[in-house]
Amino acid sequence: MPRSVRAKKKYQQKILDRLHGQFYNQQDLADHLVISQSTVSKFVNLIPIDRSFFINICEALGIEWRDIAASPLDTEADDEAIADQNGISSQPTSLTPSHLPSPHLEYPEGQMALTSRFYIERPPIEKDCFQQISQPAALISIQAPQKMGKSSLLARIIQQAKNQGDFTVIVNFQLAEEEFFTNLSKFLRWFCNSVILELTRDNQELQIKLLKKLDEHWFLAERIGSKIACKDYFERYLFSEISQPLTLALEKADILFEYPTIYRDFFGLLRSLHDEGRIRDIWQKLRLVIVHSTEAYVPLDINQSPFNVGLPVELPEFNSEQVLDLAQRHQLNWQDKEVQQLKDMVGGHPFLVRLALYKIARQERTLAQLLQTAPTAAGIYSNHLHHLESILIQQPELGAAIKEVVTATTPVRLNTVVRSKLRALGLVKLQGDEVTPSCELYRKYFQNF
Repeated sequence: MPRSVRAKKKYQQKILDRLHGQFYNQQDLADHLVISQSTVSKFVNLIPIDRSFFINICEALGIEWRDIAASPLDTEADDEAIADQNGISSQPTSLTPSHLPSPHLEYPEGQMALTSRFYIERPPIEKDCFQQISQPAALISIQAPQKMGKSSLLARIIQQAKNQGDFTVIVNFQLAEEEFFTNLSKFLRWFCNSVILELTRDNQELQIKLLKKLDEHWFLAERIGSKIACKDYFERYLFSEISQPLTLALEKADILFEYPTIYRDFFGLLRSLHDEGRIRDIWQKLRLVIVHSTEAYVPLDINQSPFNVGLPVELPEFNSEQVLDLAQRHQLNWQDKEVQQLKDMVGGHPFLVRLALYKIARQERTLAQLLQTAPTAAGIYSNHLHHLESILIQQPELGAAIKEVVTATTPVRLNTVVRSKLRALGLVKLQGDEVTPSCELYRKYFQNF
């Protein structure tokens, strides 16, 4: 068995059933296993991953990994010969023929593969991002609520950077443990370590060298400050080891908004490094992509914010033409009428739209049935709605705010922090400085909250 393996296609639906029966979503499973969500996404979408990760995911789902594993080079021709050893039958006998998974369908969860035929471009965003990431000292700031496609867009930007010869690193702040947010020096040292580990993943010798240099260098932080120590480390050691530019992506950046002792200095440092690229060749090597779910509601000096320079990108919802295009990619013979009926319920939210089309294309629901049950516990969005509800329960100020919004007959004015958090969850949309429910689904469901 090779080091990298993938799941066989005939087991994909069973994998999805196990996943959504035991975990809320791919990120939930990833958090449970302490691995990246992109690894889980690759597993679900039958893309080869390291065998150790493959085995761990299968164990978490209660699946015998040997039954479903295939070499990346294997065809599906011998799939029928594999016996069921752990309740994973060679044919999904619990499904009628009309419910069998169609080979062209793709469950709408997590980052979309670069080859996915269901990725819908939102012109001119992709083109603008690809042009920007080719520039010296580039900076792109991507903002959108949850499940709007930020990670999928980022994956395409990273691939574009790789295609032009850049080194690429993604740092996800969701993976940082709480202790690293206690002070700036500890946080910036974690940040440098994270960059080193990602950059040198395939070069252990260089990894050891750079980590050792960081340990030796960091004593300067107490003398000159950790921001200067971080900047000097990049200049003196890290950039000297790479000949090509470095595209550095920062995911879940809005997590830092909750840590006032961290965000002002860190975002100020990013802005400073971007500005350095205008006057110093060495910092032209650094291209930044910052991904966040909310607007920067924290107080930042206009000259120290990375969110008002470079290319700001706010992902919009799908318009009617894009929803129709996506329906056709699901082989649904829809017209403007069906598109409008769906949009009347869920707007153009990519995840909500894709989940509806997936279920209808699999003949699990008709459009009429889906719309009738959508805002109920019997609907296809029940897990999604329950997850949002649990967040609102845990944060009563948000729960009170959404109750006010969904029961009001006119737009509601909220304080900046609450408004930003509700926008990050995708629950509201802006009308000037006021908000309304982002779609009828949320208005109906949360009226009884």
